[in-house]
Amino acid sequence: MGQLENLPNIGKVVEEQLNRVGIENTEQLVQIGAENAWLKIQSIDETACIHRLLALEGAIRGIRKTDIPVERKAELKEFYNSHKK
Repeated sequence: MGQLENLPNIGKVVEEQLNRVGIENTEQLVQIGAENAWLKIQSIDETACIHRLLALEGAIRGIRKTDIPVERKAELKEFYNSHKK
């Protein structure tokens, strides 16, 4: 089990995907941000959905994705809609 899997919302599969795109620890995830991390994952998994983006944001904040502030959720939804394949 790696470091990322200890974050909220991050399971083994998402951690493996993050590792595949070069994100191997919490600091790297925080630095790149949820949107860029999601874009990297989307490049290897076209099925990456809004829930994965929200999970990444929650992991960065150290909270469950359901606890992300409404305003930030709206920003992420707009980002997702403009980048989904």
